[in-house]
Amino acid sequence: MIPSQVPAASRLTRPAGPLVIDIAGVTKLYEMGEETIHALRGVTVQIHRNEYLAIMGPSGSGKSTLMNMLGCLDTPTAGRYEFNGKSVASMIDDELADIRNREIGFVFQTFNLLPRSTALANVELPLIYAGYAPTERRARAIRALENVGLGSRLHHKPNELSGGQRQRVAIARALVNSPSIILADEPTGNLDSKTGVEIMALFEQLYEQGNTLIVVTHEEEIARHARRIVRLRDGLIESDGSVY
Repeated sequence: MIPSQVPAASRLTRPAGPLVIDIAGVTKLYEMGEETIHALRGVTVQIHRNEYLAIMGPSGSGKSTLMNMLGCLDTPTAGRYEFNGKSVASMIDDELADIRNREIGFVFQTFNLLPRSTALANVELPLIYAGYAPTERRARAIRALENVGLGSRLHHKPNELSGGQRQRVAIARALVNSPSIILADEPTGNLDSKTGVEIMALFEQLYEQGNTLIVVTHEEEIARHARRIVRLRDGLIESDGSVY
């Protein structure tokens, strides 16, 4: 469990900005042999720029399916999904890949870093895919690492970093393209409690700087760092409201 470091009364809630994600009546079906799995059953949710949102739900609730949908890793069977006003359902694979690289910063529980590459090289990777020149790639990656407190660890490889530092590298990589949203899947799941507190404090800082955060978690204490919690059960939204 990760306790909140910021008293509820003093936590900043930024005014919501323009609509980034608009999902309406989305369903997702999977065929498993002769069985049809209804992962999502008509989900409707809107997410605006400058929000700090948590998605919660037990195993089998549809939480992971919704996360994959938000991250453009999957497309709906039916319903509408618009990202920054563009229909995701009608996009081809190259268009989806471009959105994932330029518009969505992913933070995973397992960090997903290249083990033989330095922190700097790991953070530069999305910029290579985006076609940035080497000089600008390096400058942007350095700024991103400095922003998460790793300016002195640029040339360290993942095995030379602590778990918390590896997650900070992953967060810097997520930030480096200035994405529309940061999508974090169980971001403290592989960390001890003390390090988890530090990472959630960093998320608070990123939110206060104007980033849009979506955290997917099964832990209530993690979710309560957000300003809004969407709870799923059996492929449906059970509740959607402010934390405080």
